[in-house]
Amino acid sequence: MNFEEYVMESLRPVEDPEMKIGVVDLGLIYGIRIDEKEEGPHAEIDMTLTSPGCPAAPEIMAAVHRAALATEGINSVHVNLVWSPRWDPKVHASEDAQFELGIF
Repeated sequence: MNFEEYVMESLRPVEDPEMKIGVVDLGLIYGIRIDEKEEGPHAEIDMTLTSPGCPAAPEIMAAVHRAALATEGINSVHVNLVWSPRWDPKVHASEDAQFELGIF
């Protein structure tokens, strides 16, 4: 596994507190890039939220940051909140998450 995959695995336990479904399964993590810096590997994470007015945004972003930073070998993390493409559970969420959301 490479660092991107390790970081993604570290993010699996992070849940949206309102939906009680993981951000990875919801498809909220759009991308992870690893930059090799002098001080060690840095993770750039592009993520979105289920809606622009999500009241749990700071909590979710902080949890993603903490989980990624806990990945062995990662020295620093930055979480970028992006809105494009717009999150669509029919497109981005895993089959299990779609089932939990009642999407058949």
